[in-house]
Amino acid sequence: MAQPQDMFDAIVMADERFHGEGYQEGYEEGSSLGIIEGRQHGRLHGAKVGSEIGCYRGFALAWKSLLGSHTSERDSRRRRVLDSLLGMIQKFPYDDPTYDKLHEDLDRIRGKFKQLCSLLSVQPDFRTGADGSGLLF
Repeated sequence: MAQPQDMFDAIVMADERFHGEGYQEGYEEGSSLGIIEGRQHGRLHGAKVGSEIGCYRGFALAWKSLLGSHTSERDSRRRRVLDSLLGMIQKFPYDDPTYDKLHEDLDRIRGKFKQLCSLLSVQPDFRTGADGSGLLF
């Protein structure tokens, strides 16, 4: 009599066993895919940030060269803001994605860039896309 009861237990418990096995397989596959997708997203976002900061740096270096050694008060203020922007870009933590103030520093760089553009009377348009990225004027 004990044997038929064990057979019914196996049938009744099969659903629970398969549910547990399916959950475990799904969890492992989902974790693996999540890591892959996370890396891809990180690379894409990092490339966009790097491209943006690279454009700011190139813009600042070009204007530093153009301003040369002019000594007017207006050029002096431009040069100070320009040097401040270059200093912020140089201190930006490119190699540390876990840096907790990354977005705050990036916002400060953007603000300083806008301030510099205002002082230079330039209206830039930074674009990123499939055809490339860059500053347009």
